[in-house]
Amino acid sequence: MTKLLNSQEEGAGSRPPLVTRPLLLRFVSIIGASTSFYLLLSVVPLYAEATGGGRGNAAGLTTGALMLATVGGELATPRLVARFGYRLVLVAGLLLLGAPAFALTASGGAVRITAVCLLRGLGFAFTVVAGGALTASLIPAERRGEGLALVGIVTGIPSLVALPLGVWLVAHVGYGPVFAAGAVAALAAVASVPGLPDRDAGSGRPDPHCDPDRDADSNPGPDPEPGRPIGVVAGFRTPALSRPVLVFSVTALAAGILVTFLPLAVPSASGGVVATALFAQTAAATGARWVAGRHGDRHGPAALLVPGLVVAAGGTLLASLTHSPVAVVIGVALFGIGFGVTQNTTLTLMYARVPASGYGTVSALWNFAFDAGMGVGAVGFGFLAGRTGYPWAFALTAVLMLTALAPARRDRRTEGPRGR
Repeated sequence: MTKLLNSQEEGAGSRPPLVTRPLLLRFVSIIGASTSFYLLLSVVPLYAEATGGGRGNAAGLTTGALMLATVGGELATPRLVARFGYRLVLVAGLLLLGAPAFALTASGGAVRITAVCLLRGLGFAFTVVAGGALTASLIPAERRGEGLALVGIVTGIPSLVALPLGVWLVAHVGYGPVFAAGAVAALAAVASVPGLPDRDAGSGRPDPHCDPDRDADSNPGPDPEPGRPIGVVAGFRTPALSRPVLVFSVTALAAGILVTFLPLAVPSASGGVVATALFAQTAAATGARWVAGRHGDRHGPAALLVPGLVVAAGGTLLASLTHSPVAVVIGVALFGIGFGVTQNTTLTLMYARVPASGYGTVSALWNFAFDAGMGVGAVGFGFLAGRTGYPWAFALTAVLMLTALAPARRDRRTEGPRGR
């Protein structure tokens, strides 16, 4: 893989290698954390229902506790990284993600399960924020878009495999072995962390696409000195960061809606339409992230922000034709393309607009937009669909997404045209 991805540098000496030994080591912890998280994501709610006497709120409580701790942890992690460095926080995250899962093998009970979910959510937040910032520091600025796309693929494959695998394994081997496997996946990845650099591992090369000091509106914060980290609150107040966060949160909102409600909205007589559509979404998003990353490295990522948002909204609108299997599959696939483009573009722009000391804040803001957007979308859409029906609710979601065109266009004008 290293030879394939780095072969382009052989003919162009100015391009630094993308896949290095530290990045490969980082992939180990990415795979371990993702496998542990997604293997138990659907299994723990099933376990809560089974041990809670079938009470309807048991499953929701576990997922709610998990996401609440994740969002809270994401906002707190940059401060911990600034004080303790990448490695220590990443190790803590892997331990919190893995070790509590062993407690589930002993016995159930609402209190025990909820406590485990809170600890695992906090651990997952540490791994995605501290790990995400560390990953960004390992990718050359000249190839950031392509590198983040590659990281997205490495992150996505375990989720695609582990999520259905967990439920399948429970039916065949029971809960205990699955909980143990989830724990081991995270704990085994701890061994890879000592080989990673700590604190700011950036190369110090100037970014080829973005100049955060070009105008007052794109200033990354009140104190952009390389040695001074940018706080989360300051990040939310900085237009150069808050605009991409807003655009991505809107697309993440729609992603949470489609994943949660598409199986309920499409008639059951349509057979495998939902499975086909969701697979098409994932495949399209993965491919779009890669294409967007390579295009952004060469021409600047800002120009893709508006097209990505428009395609995502158009796909959501087309998916509102829930009576048509063809429209649903094509619409969800189009949404996947737009979602993949906005994923890569927003994250690339945000990393390019801060010094290496701000990578933790960027990772926290972006992951917050992801998790909070999906959660709010799923909850809000349920209330909306109960009053309008699914087709109209999907259509109104598409209209809501288009309201983010204003900050997206503003971001494009501020960034200006780019190219090499």
